[in-house]
Amino acid sequence: MPSSDLLRIGCVKYLNARPLIHGWPGEILFDHPAKLCEKLAAGALDVALASSFEFLWNPSYILVDDISISSHGPVHSVFLAHSGALAEIEEIEVDPASLTSVNLLRCLLAEAKLSPKLVARTRLIQRAITPKLAKFFIGNQAIRFRDENAGNFQFWDLGDQWRKMTGLPFVYALWLIRPEVMSPKPIADSLRACRDENFRNLGPLIAAEQEFSAEFCAYYFNDCIRYGFGPGEKEGLWTFRKLCEKHGLLSPDPRFVL
Repeated sequence: MPSSDLLRIGCVKYLNARPLIHGWPGEILFDHPAKLCEKLAAGALDVALASSFEFLWNPSYILVDDISISSHGPVHSVFLAHSGALAEIEEIEVDPASLTSVNLLRCLLAEAKLSPKLVARTRLIQRAITPKLAKFFIGNQAIRFRDENAGNFQFWDLGDQWRKMTGLPFVYALWLIRPEVMSPKPIADSLRACRDENFRNLGPLIAAEQEFSAEFCAYYFNDCIRYGFGPGEKEGLWTFRKLCEKHGLLSPDPRFVL
């Protein structure tokens, strides 16, 4: 395994990734999911906690097994905020940092026979949520928005909707290693060991968190997010791929057959 100082590793900058990267000995590039996928694809990173959609789009990466960011039910931090009936929504502002979650949103809307227009959110234009305009949030911004607006809006939690539709976990992010990286197994072993060590000692990790309360972090890490990648998560990921194929978001790939 390359020295942690030489390994170019990227990680999403959200709360859900803390138990996977806290205590990592080397330098880490923190960024949004879409940016990490761009850098990994361009060869600017060797390893990244990247959107699961990126792996489905380009399965040439080496996938680190037994580790993911997933949910099996409400995820709390990936949702559509709306003020009226879903059927009345004509337009949805989406976070341009999202990759997997926005495609999950497309699939869930299509399965529900809904077809609002999706537009990228911009800081230059601020619009209020109305019965015809909804907003889609992911990550820390979603957590803050939900906390600040409890009771003001309805929240269509995508993790919950996926579980209700399929009965399966949903996989948001995976550790991916570029295929030319030498000795990937020790890297994968180190990433799994980092996750395991953090879950043996969640107290210090939670105590180090400055943005969210200890009570919320304990709830989020234990009840909202799953960090394994077992048979259920794998079936959920392949099911997501099939839905993406069905709705024209991915081309069929014979390598992805259950």
